[in-house]
Amino acid sequence: MTTGPRELPAEVAVALSFNGTTQAVMMATPADLTDFALGFAVSEGIANTDEITSIEVAYTAQGIDVQTWLKPEAEARLAARRRTMAGPVGCGLCGVDSIAEALRDVPKVTADLHLTPAQICEAVAALPAYQALHDTTRAAHAAAFWTPARGITLAREDVGRHNALDKLIGALTTTPQGAGAVVMTSRVSIDLIQKIAMLGAPVLIAVSAPTAQAVELADAAGITLIALARPDRFECFTHPHRITNRKTAYVA
Repeated sequence: MTTGPRELPAEVAVALSFNGTTQAVMMATPADLTDFALGFAVSEGIANTDEITSIEVAYTAQGIDVQTWLKPEAEARLAARRRTMAGPVGCGLCGVDSIAEALRDVPKVTADLHLTPAQICEAVAALPAYQALHDTTRAAHAAAFWTPARGITLAREDVGRHNALDKLIGALTTTPQGAGAVVMTSRVSIDLIQKIAMLGAPVLIAVSAPTAQAVELADAAGITLIALARPDRFECFTHPHRITNRKTAYVA
């Protein structure tokens, strides 16, 4: 047993509201909230970036309300993607009110990227350097974007893995990075694959295992799913044609 102070991550109720209506309440790390709202809107199919007019962050005594204002053409998506229940950090589908919404169709990923095994291991090895919150608390997930030319170009952390990915997606929509792979610290569930497909990323690299349903969806969506990744090994579950033995990666 050890004694002394320990730094812990903040976990705050964050309401994601669109045009004045709350669509989700997630327990999240109170950072990068504009990215969070933008990424959630894109990954859940509520709105494209050009359909968002503004994002406002309001702090209250009980939590944070992130108000996103949409153009009229995105209004219909609010009813289609209605979410009203609080979502704990371990669950990305809480609040979806129909099976059809939980198992929604996603677009086929058409972008392509070819990586060598060495580059995949390099991407995983680079991730810990972008996990400052995890280093101090041991209680946060990370999602990062890795490119062959520049390594990790963007990264976001959160106590929830879905939140971390939404924050990364939000950052990527405002600062496009070109062709690359998403690298995550978590296991891979079907809802993470849904979000990756909405982003259009061709490769997902994760340090933990996927579910069987996540593998099925990644295969159908044209995503190369690499999991159980370490700096010296990995397993490829779908679309291995993107892994090449070439010395350098190339974009098809």
